[in-house]
Amino acid sequence: MNYGEGIFVGYRYYDKRDVTPLFPFGYGLSYTTFGYSGLKVAKKVKAGKMVEVSLTVTNTGKLAGKEVVQLYVSDLSSSLPRPPKELKGFAKVALEPGEAGTVAFTLDERALSFYDPHKKAWVARAGRIRSAGRELEPGYQGEGEVHAGIKQGK
Repeated sequence: MNYGEGIFVGYRYYDKRDVTPLFPFGYGLSYTTFGYSGLKVAKKVKAGKMVEVSLTVTNTGKLAGKEVVQLYVSDLSSSLPRPPKELKGFAKVALEPGEAGTVAFTLDERALSFYDPHKKAWVARAGRIRSAGRELEPGYQGEGEVHAGIKQGK
């Protein structure tokens, strides 16, 4: 059996083809609404160091609810074909109406790496990455950019 789509399966395929599915990856129904703001990302990353990403989620509706925040990373300077964005973390937050909470993620070097079939190894190269949330509801999701100073993988 030939799987010719490579790494472009599921949401990665839709993102690459710029297709908006009726129910995107991670879609969930809620009785309330949420707003995202204040995305913070470390601007410089050194080899072997963690990347801290945080944002504020606010329950903008009239009922208590839970939201699953998804963190995606885009490699803006990859030497190989890569998905437009890859899921690197997710966290659930429960908020009362009008309440805001901070959601934080910690990404290690592996989360910023990709598999290079020519080297037969995971590689993290110096370059630019972008972290963002997938927009499940209309509104601002936020975006931040990191200029990674990660050296070649082993």
